[in-house]
Amino acid sequence: MKLLFFDAKPYDKQSFDEYLPDHPEIELEYTDTELTPRTASLAMGYEAICAFVNADLGKRTLQVLHHVGVRLILLRCAGFNHVDMEAARACGLCVMRVPGYSPEAVAEHAMALAMAVNRKLHKAYVRVRENNFSVSGLTGRDLCGKVAGIVGTGKIGLSMCRICRGFGMRVLAYDVRESSEAVRIGVEYCSLDVLLSQSDLISLHCPLTEGTHHLIRSETIAQMKPGVIFVNTSRGALVDTEDLIAGIRERRFHGVALDVYEEEGDNVFENREDDILASSVVARLLSFPNVIVTSHQGFLTAEALSAIAQTTLANASAYAEGTVLEENVVK
Repeated sequence: MKLLFFDAKPYDKQSFDEYLPDHPEIELEYTDTELTPRTASLAMGYEAICAFVNADLGKRTLQVLHHVGVRLILLRCAGFNHVDMEAARACGLCVMRVPGYSPEAVAEHAMALAMAVNRKLHKAYVRVRENNFSVSGLTGRDLCGKVAGIVGTGKIGLSMCRICRGFGMRVLAYDVRESSEAVRIGVEYCSLDVLLSQSDLISLHCPLTEGTHHLIRSETIAQMKPGVIFVNTSRGALVDTEDLIAGIRERRFHGVALDVYEEEGDNVFENREDDILASSVVARLLSFPNVIVTSHQGFLTAEALSAIAQTTLANASAYAEGTVLEENVVK
């Protein structure tokens, strides 16, 4: 099987090259080109392509991929909201993903962000580098004894629940499906309204669907406790960014920490330091002293990269052998 790997980064190549010898049936080539309708034709002669969360897998891209002979889309990620699945089915394209690589990677990053914005580590770091050892304005809050609200208790959310319990926090959770394991470790399920009104820390770990789009907006922000710490490491469109910015300006948050945000688009994984950004969203978010933004790096640990590579290559091998790993197929 010939496989073209789009938007390849050095860490991708390192992790995939480590496990590629275990799959001699796969002929893998890398390109640092992003996948778009205009670049999809590069896959001419390849049976499969590999793409990440920032790829354009809309109808036009999928049609081009189908036209040039691609039959398999390998997502090296868990989320698939960026894939037009109706178009994929119409083109006869099989879409496979990595449903679980390292939930701890994302959950630990979420807590790292919460701790950093709570204790204002981003400001303290810059101060000390400039020989300013004043601690004025750096007051944080104890998390022990406080209430954590976890929205979504899949594998990542459950890992976040464990971390918060380890910090000595009471954990409330909201999900359409309750996890027996979450209940076993002391998590209390409740309505979203109760979670919003009682939580000192709110962390999002739910998928992006029609029902969760702009889950956090002016109405839900108004329900939150004053001085809440808000973290999103899931999907940017779960939050209405304009409403979030309005809430920050109204001083409703002790801190806001984002690994994802609306309109991140071309910024994801790219060096834009010499560019004039077309959108002011990032600039406005970073203008606030109680906001931390990272660049969609929650997944980025050595363990997660290894798991992504192994599962993606296993998906490709199974397809090449005439079968599929059903649990990894997007339907």
